[in-house]
Amino acid sequence: MLVLENIISDRGSKYAVSGGPCASEAEAKALVKELLRRKKFAKATHHSWGLLTSDGPVKNDDGEAGAGMVILRMLEREGLTDHLVVVTRWYGGKHLGGDRFRHVQDAVRIYLDAL
Repeated sequence: MLVLENIISDRGSKYAVSGGPCASEAEAKALVKELLRRKKFAKATHHSWGLLTSDGPVKNDDGEAGAGMVILRMLEREGLTDHLVVVTRWYGGKHLGGDRFRHVQDAVRIYLDAL
């Protein structure tokens, strides 16, 4: 699993992005659980993720409404299937409004560029 930490910082919130090959929703949940074994990630507020499988798209906003859809759209545009992308956010105490979607997009872009 590729993990890129401290990629975006805004008004106290910090973002990381991670992911790896993944073929199912069950496997995605297992990979997220694995990520949460890292103490730092266990303390994060949100772990939003998206995955395109042969069975169709799967996503989880984890309280960050709409974030999973942003990730799915980018994976579709990229044509990246059977690959999980997780955007992690540590909430910094200030609401970011629409900027949070830009940060999710930027995080996914950084991840895709690193692949």
